[in-house]
Amino acid sequence: MSKPLLDRFLRYVTFNTQSDGQVSACPSTAGQLAFAKVLAQELQQLGFSDVHLNDKAYLRAKVPATVQGVPAIGFIAHLDTAPDFSGADVKPQIIENYPGGDIMLSSTVSLSAQQYPSLNQYRGQTLITTNGDTLLGGDDKAGIAEIITALKHLIDNPQLSHGDILLCFTPDEEIGRGADLFDVAGFGAQWAYTVDGGELGELEFENFNAATAVVTATGNNCHPGSAFGVMINAQTMAARFHATMPLADTPENSQDYDGFFHLMDMQGVTESAQLTYLIRDFDRDQFEQRKQWLASRVAKYDAELTVGKLTIDITDSYYNMREQVEGHPHIIDIAKSAMLACNVEPIIKPIRGGTDGSRLSFMGLPCPNIFTGGHNFHGKHEYICLESMQKAVEVIIAISCLTAERYSSTNKA
Repeated sequence: MSKPLLDRFLRYVTFNTQSDGQVSACPSTAGQLAFAKVLAQELQQLGFSDVHLNDKAYLRAKVPATVQGVPAIGFIAHLDTAPDFSGADVKPQIIENYPGGDIMLSSTVSLSAQQYPSLNQYRGQTLITTNGDTLLGGDDKAGIAEIITALKHLIDNPQLSHGDILLCFTPDEEIGRGADLFDVAGFGAQWAYTVDGGELGELEFENFNAATAVVTATGNNCHPGSAFGVMINAQTMAARFHATMPLADTPENSQDYDGFFHLMDMQGVTESAQLTYLIRDFDRDQFEQRKQWLASRVAKYDAELTVGKLTIDITDSYYNMREQVEGHPHIIDIAKSAMLACNVEPIIKPIRGGTDGSRLSFMGLPCPNIFTGGHNFHGKHEYICLESMQKAVEVIIAISCLTAERYSSTNKA
């Protein structure tokens, strides 16, 4: 099973599917739909049922039930890669029997075991890395490869008991739109799992509450030679405002359940400048307090200005899926049992980010997240362990079969 899995993954990462948050269309880039069309053909050739791809790049398929009376469940991954770092012309490198230590990705870029100590746990295993010029694309082409490989195993082994198993591959997850046009009713699952996590064993059913705040400074431009008493430099206003933000309340100074404000983007000219902040917190009340605090800070700063203006616009992005998932503990129990059955120790941890599942859970489809086996997503130091990918395949199969076992037992009782 590992060779088809590896072959699929190496083939998939060659597709440039970076999403683009500056484009309003869905999908935001043509590469995602091109990739989805290839996957749709592959799913049909592999014997999947009800393969359906729409013009928005949502791809669905099914493995029909081998036993009746079992809830339909789903597995979800996303087509796009992050716009943070180049995803074009990806050239993966395979490190077999990794000996430990640093890995030279290119003549000038290394994957440092000191900087990334997670490498130390993979001695003797097979790693797939970048060549130092691009991201790898394991987020989330590893999830796609793992889902297809696992469900193909179910197709080839009809003696295995399972209900209807559904898959959906979505566009534009990395820019927060993966669930925008997701047809929950049409999908038909009672619950699902995104296969979009990191290291071996990760099982996540809580994530940040998230919002985006755009702070706009409005000034006045004129020729610098006649600027005295006339020019109001919006960039200066924006820079001074950001200088008042708490230095410790940032991603680089937070971990575990800490929230933060993250200055994601800053741009502008003399006339107008914008600061774009990500607001994150696991606790809903503290999340609301963070938004209020930032809005109040902008209002206070604006009131103190003698010239120019500072305004803020805050838009919620997604909420902590725990609010929706914790009422369905069997979904987590089945995933934990599946991991243990595959000799994988579950690592229950919060997602310091979001997935399609966080929004889908609020759309009526409880949807926790399981591991892919990857590390250092969204950058040139991304890598993934083939043995961990294989375990993800095994866990997907086990979840499918354990769901049938649990509900068959319930029906018999």
